Amino acid sequence: MRTLAKTFARLLAMLAALALTVQPAAAQGISVLRDAETEQLLQDMVDPLAEAAGLGAGSVEIVLINDPSINAFVAGGQRIFVHSGLINAAGSANEVQGVLAHELGHITGGHVNRFPEAAGNATRITLLSALLAVGAALAGGGEAAMGVLAAGQQAAMGNFLSFSRAQESSADAAGLDYMQCAQVDAEGMLTFFRRLQNQEYRRAIRQDDEAGYSRTHPLTGDRITRLQDELTLRSQGERSPPADLVATIALPPSTPGAEQIVSATADCRYNPLPADPDLEARFQLAKAKLFGFLAQPERTFNAYPDYMTGAPARYARAYAYHKEALVEDALRETDALIASDPANPYFLELRGQILLESGHVAESLPPLREATRLTGSHPLIASTLGHALIATEDPANLDEAEAVLRSAVGRDRENPFAWYQLGVVYGQRGDIPRARLASAEQQVLQGNAAGALVNAQAAEASLPVGSPDWIRAQDVALQARGILERQRDRN
Repeated sequence: MRTLAKTFARLLAMLAALALTVQPAAAQGISVLRDAETEQLLQDMVDPLAEAAGLGAGSVEIVLINDPSINAFVAGGQRIFVHSGLINAAGSANEVQGVLAHELGHITGGHVNRFPEAAGNATRITLLSALLAVGAALAGGGEAAMGVLAAGQQAAMGNFLSFSRAQESSADAAGLDYMQCAQVDAEGMLTFFRRLQNQEYRRAIRQDDEAGYSRTHPLTGDRITRLQDELTLRSQGERSPPADLVATIALPPSTPGAEQIVSATADCRYNPLPADPDLEARFQLAKAKLFGFLAQPERTFNAYPDYMTGAPARYARAYAYHKEALVEDALRETDALIASDPANPYFLELRGQILLESGHVAESLPPLREATRLTGSHPLIASTLGHALIATEDPANLDEAEAVLRSAVGRDRENPFAWYQLGVVYGQRGDIPRARLASAEQQVLQGNAAGALVNAQAAEASLPVGSPDWIRAQDVALQARGILERQRDRN
């Protein structure tokens, strides 16, 4: 009887856990990396693929995550999240495009929207097995009850994993179509999968069919084989993307640039263009830059020793020296970069950043101004310029600081650093209502909904009724209340 009671208690605990798992999970904290150069590079990589997918250039946003694992994912909407570890592991821009094409397959396939359906099916299987197990336990069959429960859990997990593997295979196929129609070499997808396979071999991850049933993704070797066979057929003209994809790309004819799209992809034959050397050079620079920024300096110096004098190596070392507070060394590497490409705004941005963060504020202004000009006032670079202007502590620079910061938040409202700096400008001017509004904008972006609500309400009470800032204060307050209500619901 004691054994039966224990079995029944375990079953009830399992049912309680199931009741919890079907509730919406709180968003996991992630660390987003913002860098003007890398964001523009990734956008230029994905745009031709997005056009081929019928979504349009600029319609898909790439978000870079500070995570060393080799991964990319979508989480609803038209955003692709890319881990920094994936950039570090990729050997070429083409490989990253292969990953982006795969993730576009998830977006166009609506896979995230179908996730609750698959989770619901798995949950129903588990609940049914748990109820049957309860019945068996009440009838005196404790061991039978646990057997029923275990079998139900296995069936539910198998159902869900099968669904996940089918989605991944579908995304592979769609990604291949998009690369073909964008005339991007699909070999990048293959070579990246081979890198993943080598990683799995080094980590002794099983590759047999039995192990494949317990994976969310198909076996990497199977994916490589399918893609290789498909590419062979396409290169021989024996296979093309579906006709409805071509129709999606070609229509409507009123779309700006539609004629060029139609002429380039009317039959979507596999005829990839040669790799773009400029895109590849930009990728190698961004990859080295991220490595130098994220890795410990000693790792950077080992990966990019002094005898390497190419631009990527100098870029990585400049960041490593800057992290070690070796200002002269960092500036030496940066000046060599600028000498090799004087019109590169990101090299100028780095010089300004090194000078600003090492206390040479006035000297940082010319390179930051030029970087801002060359990028058409890119919000991230303009934010740094605004910060430098404020750091001079010269009231004569406040007008310029306000102008560049207002431009920055106007083009990128999801920039808490720029909002904070703009709040500082307003505070120094004595414009407390707008300073509080800027603070509310910053806090709601950083997850401090309570602080955002207080500041937004205070700003609304003091701003001219009916003014754009007064209306915006109401919007921020409404957004903050919504966040607080969702938090209360979850609790």
